[in-house]
Amino acid sequence: MSTRVVLVTGAARGLGAAIAARFHDAGYRVALADLAIDAAEALSAQLSADGSSACALNLDVTSKAAFEAACDALVTRWGHVDVLVNNAGASEVVPVMEITAEQFDRAIDVNLRSVLFGCQVFGEYFAGRGVGRIVNVASLAGQNGGSATGAHYAAAKGGVITLTKVFARELAARGVTVNAIAPGPLDLPVVHESVPARKLSEIIENIPVGRLGSAAFVAEAALLLAAPDAYFANGACWDLNGGLYMR
Repeated sequence: MSTRVVLVTGAARGLGAAIAARFHDAGYRVALADLAIDAAEALSAQLSADGSSACALNLDVTSKAAFEAACDALVTRWGHVDVLVNNAGASEVVPVMEITAEQFDRAIDVNLRSVLFGCQVFGEYFAGRGVGRIVNVASLAGQNGGSATGAHYAAAKGGVITLTKVFARELAARGVTVNAIAPGPLDLPVVHESVPARKLSEIIENIPVGRLGSAAFVAEAALLLAAPDAYFANGACWDLNGGLYMR
């Protein structure tokens, strides 16, 4: 059996970096895709000094052509791709009544358009092979409207969950599963950077388990959904939020 290959978007730091590292630890060849190419290359070198099992790709997730180029590059490099993790995202805290058209478009482009194009390009590629796994990183904000993130981010992440269902239904008969993970607030630098300390303390107090989530555990969930025998998980949204949202 050939070594499995995964592309992780937004892999230069934070959750994406944790996901990429976990897949690599599990024996995957990993492509770390990000516009922050220097950071992606540095992490790739840490994972695989000779580039045999990790590489960095400069990928603009708002471009379908960029996804097509990334797919072609990986097939050329490693012969095939087995998994896509649509993790790339960006948020900015703006009061809902003050969100501009430009801010709204930017949130949709990075958080939602990226998932559309990734699922289109890799979904078709996987369907041609008769097997594949797509894992989309959504957010608790897309389920409950968010609290520390902007409404434009929450709306985009809600769209990620919906697109996951649409592509799961579209591709299932061709051997491709599409699932989402919706993390709550995680113990990551970006969370501490974007949320004021007092506000973050209030958020933690309201989490039933009383602490921020683990990026390593979210990465473990992504790895599980990407497994070859994970065919019966399809169109699901796994909630990892410490009990903030229950259904």
